[in-house]
Amino acid sequence: MNGPWDVRSDCTPDCARHALPRVPAAEAVRRSAVFTHRVRRALTDGGRMAGPVRLRAHAAALLDALDIRLEGPAPVAGPPGTGSGPLTAPGGGPGTLLVVNHISWLDIPALLAVEPVTLLAKREVGGWPVVGGLARRAGTFFIDRTDPRQLPSTVTELCRLLASGRSVAVFPQATTWCTAGRGVFRRATFQAALDAGAPVRPVTLEYAQQGRPSTVAAFCGADTFLGSLRRVLAARALTVRVTAHPVLTTADGADGADRRELAARAERAALYGRPVAAVPVPAPVPGAARPARVHV
Repeated sequence: MNGPWDVRSDCTPDCARHALPRVPAAEAVRRSAVFTHRVRRALTDGGRMAGPVRLRAHAAALLDALDIRLEGPAPVAGPPGTGSGPLTAPGGGPGTLLVVNHISWLDIPALLAVEPVTLLAKREVGGWPVVGGLARRAGTFFIDRTDPRQLPSTVTELCRLLASGRSVAVFPQATTWCTAGRGVFRRATFQAALDAGAPVRPVTLEYAQQGRPSTVAAFCGADTFLGSLRRVLAARALTVRVTAHPVLTTADGADGADRRELAARAERAALYGRPVAAVPVPAPVPGAARPARVHV
C-alpha cells in the first residue's frame, strides 16, 4: 500500500542482472541448504539475538552462507552507540544517525555484520521472509509510511533513541534502487539528529562481482523475495562493500544548519561519494526534543 509519505522507485526486477556467469546449480542448492540452516539457528535464538555480539555473528553467518564477501570497516569490540563501533562517531554523547542508501534486503545483514545498530525501517520490511523475522528480533523500529500523521511521533521517537546514546541506521531514500546513485534523501529523519544534537554518518552500500558493479542483489519494484533470493544464490563472486563517509557534526563557530542542508550533504556523500564539509549541529536543549513541524 502506498500513501502520501511513501516513495515509488522507477527500478523494476528487470534491473537485477548478473555481471558474471551463474554458479552451477549444485552450488546454488548447497548455498540454499546452508542459508536455510543458519536462518533457523538465528530465529531460534529468540530475544537473545538482539545482543550485539550474537546479532553481528548471525548477520555475518547469513552472508557467508550465500558466499557473499563483506568489505568495509573492521568490527570493533564494544556495545553499539558508545563510539566503539566502526560506523558510530567517537566521543560518547548522543548516538549516531547512520544514513544509508537502499538497494536490497541484503543491506540489513550487511550493516548488522559491520555494527549491530538499531534499524529504522518501513513496516513492510517486518513482513519480508527471513529478513523480516531477523529485523523484528533485532529490535528494529518500524514505521508506517502510508500514514503521514505518524511522522511527527516517529521523529520524536528517533530523537529519543539518539539522545539516549543509541545509534540508529535509516534508509532516507524510503525505497530500494538498483544502484547507489539513484533517488534522493528524504529530510524528516535528519530533523531528529538536529533535535538530539546527534552526529550523522553517511554510509554507502555497493554490490559487485569480481570488481564489476552488479545489480544482481537489487530488490526493487514488484520483485519477490523468492525471486531475489534465487538470483543471489546463483550469483558468482558477489561482494557487498560498506563505505563509511566522514561524520557530519558540529563545526565550531558556524551557524546552525537545517535538515534540508544536512540531508543534501549526506546525500552527496552516500549516493555520489562526494566529499562534504562538517555541518554544524546545534546542541540539544536539556529535557526533550524541540517540537518542530516536519516536512519529508
